[in-house]
Amino acid sequence: MPDNEVARLEALRQYRLLDTTPEQAFDNIVRLASFICGTPISLISLVEEGRQWFKAKVGLESSETHRDHAFCAYTILQSSLMVVEDALLDERFAENPLVTSEPHIRFYAGVPLITPGGHALGALCVIDRQPRKLSSEQKSALNALASLVIDEMELRRVSSGLAEAHTKIQT
Repeated sequence: MPDNEVARLEALRQYRLLDTTPEQAFDNIVRLASFICGTPISLISLVEEGRQWFKAKVGLESSETHRDHAFCAYTILQSSLMVVEDALLDERFAENPLVTSEPHIRFYAGVPLITPGGHALGALCVIDRQPRKLSSEQKSALNALASLVIDEMELRRVSSGLAEAHTKIQT
């Protein structure tokens, strides 16, 4: 758990993204991340108290997993890209049900989605069923795409706040 877990969860709620319908901008980012990194799976994951929920996804049917199994729960403890080249060789993940059974994760790379207020709400990640490495260009692109996710989240949060203020003025 992050040291600022209570404040982090409050910040997550302020973005009003949990359990919302898919949105084209987020979907485009995960498709692009998957393409650039050559991985079959890409996610925008938001880490809540007991689960991680996927705002956008490519290559995965599930819309959430238990937080105890989430690679992204480790990513939010980082300040930068976290790469697991082979999950079976990493003691944090070797016995993880997401590694030992479906979807059989072997490779994971995730960038924490850190708000302007400094809260890591989740991750933009790419996943493969076989071990791999990312080139420096792929890592740079993944970082840039994570910045776009944060920009989109901020735009959505500010727009929502303006709409609420407008409604209050009208009444």
